[in-house]
This record gives sequence, C-alpha cells and structure tokens, in this order.
Amino acid sequence: MNDILLYGADWCPDCRRAKAYLKENNVDFTFVDVDLDKEATAKVEAINNGKRIIPTVIIKDKSYTNPDNTELAAVLGFNEVGNVQLFGADWCPDCRRAKSFLRDNGINFDFIDVDTYDWATAKVEAINNGKRIIPTILIDDKPYTNPDNVKLTELLSINIEKEHKIFDTIIIGGGAAGLTTSIYAQRDRFDSLILEKSTIGGNAFLTEKIENYPGFQSISGPKLMEKMEEQATTYGAVIKTGEEVVSIEKQNNLFSIQTKSTTYLGKTVVLATGSTYRKLNIPNEEALIGSGIHFCATCDGAFYRDKDIIVVGGGNSALEEGIFLAGFCKSVKIVHRSDEFTASETYVEKLKSIKNISTYMNKTSLEFLSNEKGLFNGLKIKDNISNEEAVIEADGVFIFIGLIPNTKSFKAVINLDERGFIKTTALAQTSVDGIFAAGDCREGAIAQVAAATGEGVLASYGIRNYLK
Repeated sequence: MNDILLYGADWCPDCRRAKAYLKENNVDFTFVDVDLDKEATAKVEAINNGKRIIPTVIIKDKSYTNPDNTELAAVLGFNEVGNVQLFGADWCPDCRRAKSFLRDNGINFDFIDVDTYDWATAKVEAINNGKRIIPTILIDDKPYTNPDNVKLTELLSINIEKEHKIFDTIIIGGGAAGLTTSIYAQRDRFDSLILEKSTIGGNAFLTEKIENYPGFQSISGPKLMEKMEEQATTYGAVIKTGEEVVSIEKQNNLFSIQTKSTTYLGKTVVLATGSTYRKLNIPNEEALIGSGIHFCATCDGAFYRDKDIIVVGGGNSALEEGIFLAGFCKSVKIVHRSDEFTASETYVEKLKSIKNISTYMNKTSLEFLSNEKGLFNGLKIKDNISNEEAVIEADGVFIFIGLIPNTKSFKAVINLDERGFIKTTALAQTSVDGIFAAGDCREGAIAQVAAATGEGVLASYGIRNYLK
C-alpha cells in the first residue's frame, strides 16, 4: 500500500537525497514535481504556512517538512537489524506495551493502525489464518504475532542491561492498586518501580465507561488510568511494561525480582497483579480465542461493528459491556445460566430500553461452533429446565463470567487461600515480612477501581511502617 507522497523538484538536493533514501530502502512512493504541478505548489505552501519548502513528505496523511534520513527512518521503521512494522490499534493493551518497549530501546517502527486502514486489517487476518490478532509485527516482512518483550529483545538484538539500583519498593502490577501505591510511596520519598507484564491500567484500562469512581460522573477506563499513570510518573515513579515476573527471592533483607529479561532489587515488594478473565472451559473455546471469542469489549468490540454478537454472563461486567457493544453492533444476545441477573438493578433497568439486546435466561453454554474457515459462528446452549438444546448464531462472542487472581507465580512464596487469593493481615501485609498485596489479587478485595485505589493507599502505609 503506497501511502507516501514526496513533493519536490529534480533540482533540489534534499529532494534527491530523500528520493534516494526511500529507493535504497525499497519504499514505494509517489514523487510530485512542484515545478510542473501548481496544485502541488499550493499544497506545499498550505502545509508550511505559506513557505515553499521542499521536500515535503506526506506519510499516512501526516506531513514532514524536509525530513532528514534519521527522521525518515524513525517514521518508516528502518533499523540496522531490519525494517519494523507494527500493525495494531491505540486501544490495544499489548500494542501499547510493544510500542513502549520499542521506543524505550531506541527501535524505529512504522505503526499501522488497523482501525484506519482496511487493508491493514485484511493483512493481519491473512497473516494469522483469519484471526484478528494484534499487535502483529513484521521485521523485514517476516511476521510475529503478539511477541512479548523477551522475543522482541531476541529478534531485534536489543541489549538489556541488569538494573543495579535498589528501589524502596517494587510494585508488581500497573493497575489502579499498583499506581496508587506508587503515588503514595513517592510522596513519602520512597523510590518505586512498577513492573507490568502487559500495559498500564489493568482491567480498568479495558473498561469503556466508569460511572462509579468518586469525582467523575462518567470517565473512560483508559482516561482514568492515564491520569493515574501521569501522576505516578510526575512524582518520580519508574514504570516498565512488558516485564513478567518469574520469581521473588529474599536475600539479606533485599528482594530479588527476576523477570524474563533481567533482575531488579528492592527493599519491599507489593503484589498488585490483579486478575484475569475466567473461561467457560467448553469445547472449542481455546481454539477459537481470537477467532471470534473475546474477553474485552473495549479491545475487540470494534471488529464487530454492524454485526451480531453474543455476551455470556449475568453480572455487572456482562451487562455493562453488552450495553456498550449494543451501541454499534447490529444485535447483542446475552446468555445467562440463571433465571435472574446478578448485576446491579441500574444495568438491568437499562437493558429494557435497548431494542437490539435480547436475553437468553437459564441457559447453559455447551459448545462453541465454527465454520469451514475455523472462525466462530455460533454457540450451542441448553435450557436448564427443559434440557432442550439450541444454537445461537453470531459473528462473535464475549465472555464475562468472573475473574481469577493472577497469583500462580507466588504460591511458593506467600500464603494463598483455596481460590488463589493472597492472604493478608493489617496494612496489606502478606505472610512474608516486606511483601504486601493490594487490589483484586488479595483475599476479600472488592473488584472495583475505587476499592483498588484504597488498597493501594493501605499498602503504601505498610511500606512506610516496614521501612521506618
């Protein structure tokens, strides 16, 4: 796809330099001679506030005035190890993680928004056998589907040096609880490091609208999390995304945190790892994830504009996301295993006024169905009273049936309850002195953003008491 226009003239040295650089890197572009095209001259003047500056280069509808080769490399993704293209979207958590990692390590990349270019979506599906998986990254035209930071380090020969600084606290998890802990710790003059395996914001970042956070009648999850992140970094917090912790060891009153790429040292640790979406564990679920089965309406809902979708679940998340999806999907069918919703009455009442939402109550999900291309096309259900089976046809399905704490990696380190939640005592203290827990991963926690921020405050007081 040729999205590059180069306005210039044959007599212009910088135009010749830019043309040569693009050709050397096998970039398709259209050269428009301003000496022969009056409209092109007017366009250049309009872009440059009346000045006739060439070359003026248009790349994906954005203009660059006389860009040098370094700037062209940064925009187009040229590196010594190869050309890097990142197909993704701004709302995609893993895309944000990959973009941050590449920027932090000085890697140039060409970001191609699948929401802007239909050809980009088609290319992603072609690469991933029909699945709409982002980020999909091409390095010298070789595709890699959602590579983690460790894989990117290997592919791009990035040199990751060991972090030698000793932090006052290392916070594992960058959701509302982790960010709040960091904000309070920094205000207490304690250096904090946040390690987040995906992207900052946690589950709250994936929520389209939050209407019960104090101070905001309504705010999007991403916006609220961005405000918290900005506040934490303003106070001096260090944030590293794409860092998945694999082990925690206590050595001589210091905690050694090993990630997949390096080691960090801290005087205290806060586990704010949150939770992940629970699955139905029925036939074809794993095979169709990303091929019609999803767990985040904010992340993947845009793929189903004007299409029919199913929502499985009956709690606040299911109804909230179902209402959100109804705003742009053709129809939303909500399937719930009980005869009554467990969601708050506010959401239940909202359903009655939305014409393109229908409900299937007291139904058990039996099996996900797919077409000849291996893409989801329906859900087999059973009526819990009559035992009659039926198939609901749809283009996609979103599952919202609860959460599982992200604590598996820590079961040999601290005490967990029978469900895997972290046991704590006063001031968020775990069974190991110096390790604290906050947010959805903690036993007894309330899965609400406001509650998570409160737990972050509690953990920060535990840090203060321990260090002083």
